[in-house]
Amino acid sequence: MTNALTSGAGRAIKQVRFGDAVIEYRVQRSRRRKKTIQISVTNEGVVVAAPARTPEREVREVVLRRASWIIRRLAERTPEPEPLQFVSGERLPYRGLNLELAVQFTMDTRPAAPEIYLTQEKLSVILPGNLANTESPATENPRAVRDALLGWYQEQAGEGVREQVNHWWPELGRGDSPRILIRNQRRRWGSCAHDGTLRFNWRLAMLEPALTEYVVVHELAHLTHMNHSTQFWDLVARHLPDTPARRQRLKEAGRGLPL
Repeated sequence: MTNALTSGAGRAIKQVRFGDAVIEYRVQRSRRRKKTIQISVTNEGVVVAAPARTPEREVREVVLRRASWIIRRLAERTPEPEPLQFVSGERLPYRGLNLELAVQFTMDTRPAAPEIYLTQEKLSVILPGNLANTESPATENPRAVRDALLGWYQEQAGEGVREQVNHWWPELGRGDSPRILIRNQRRRWGSCAHDGTLRFNWRLAMLEPALTEYVVVHELAHLTHMNHSTQFWDLVARHLPDTPARRQRLKEAGRGLPL
């Protein structure tokens, strides 16, 4: 079992009608949830977390009681960003900046690793000639660009996370230096396992450093409290007094990341 900082969830679609509106929701059942039914509204839709044995009728009644609130929250959602095409001219986030992507090819057709250079305004991906689009050599190769950027973002996330872990370890760490893994996680920014292993989402490299710091402090605090109790949040806030503001910025930034 792990404690995780999440960025979304949901399964199993149902519907209810409220006036002229139809509310679609996904039910997520858990044996660990004992009594309460919780409703959340994300860019992915309405998620209802319920105990495993709660009757469907009771879940539906709760959704109807909260229907006005659900409709308001649905109206406030941020539109999903368009999927990236990985071509020159697109904008990519990096550590809170919004950089223009520039794709170039070298004349050398021998196999070689792509190179990525960062300036104040651009993120340049230089691909070897052997990765040129063979069907249309004059055009770019979005798949090669995507793969190169994914590897680069993972490296950047690892560097940023390790820098923050090293900074906060003297105050929040326990025992030997932790095992740190960078993963492609859809719904988690980070997690802390009972054996002390820390896992982080590579998309942290897209966010401003203050948000990476918050995620790292959050997960290191789980080494002391493997829950989200009052004691846990007090520990986080003791080190980061602006925790509520960072949590909100993290939620908003996660919604705007490119797909």
